[in-house]
Amino acid sequence: MTPTAVQERAPHRTGPAAPCGAAGSEEELARSLVRGEERALAEMFHRWGTLVHTLAARTLGDAREAEDVTQQVFLAAWRGRAGYRPGRGTLPGWLVGITRRTVADALAARARRRALAERTEAVAGGGPAASGPHPDQIVERVLLAHALAGLPPAQRQVLYLAFYEDLTHQRIADRTGMPLGTVKAHARRGLLRLRRELDALRHRC
Repeated sequence: MTPTAVQERAPHRTGPAAPCGAAGSEEELARSLVRGEERALAEMFHRWGTLVHTLAARTLGDAREAEDVTQQVFLAAWRGRAGYRPGRGTLPGWLVGITRRTVADALAARARRRALAERTEAVAGGGPAASGPHPDQIVERVLLAHALAGLPPAQRQVLYLAFYEDLTHQRIADRTGMPLGTVKAHARRGLLRLRRELDALRHRC
């Protein structure tokens, strides 16, 4: 199930949901989801997509970002459907929990982007008159690219996704298919090796 498929199967709708075959009741809907029936995901989006989007929009204050989060929430629900336990809570409650975690990831990514922008501005001189990157910043970029190229492929891929696409460990695991623990291990080892490589390169310069 791709993000496009979620959009196509479940456009924004706010009215009461019509029964979806065997997925009329929440209990039957949960069973259909766990069995891997795609219509269950479409029905969940139909019933609770507006709820998820509203929660995300209120926290993020950005409608487009809230739409991205909404898709991520339902994709996470689909991928993690085997872990849903009806005895621990309702389907909408489960979705709300996923929403909170996904929104927290989005806020953390936003904070990292802001911090990176501030550091870049500081390096460039902090004024609007700066028409291009500071020479030191260019050197740092070249050194970083060179050091990344020297890492083992798996470590390089994980750090590239973290640095340049601003993905969390969980989202890197989802993107690459690696177990979460493996992603964290590659990130930790890669950062240690990257730091050594950068130090060596700076001393040579």
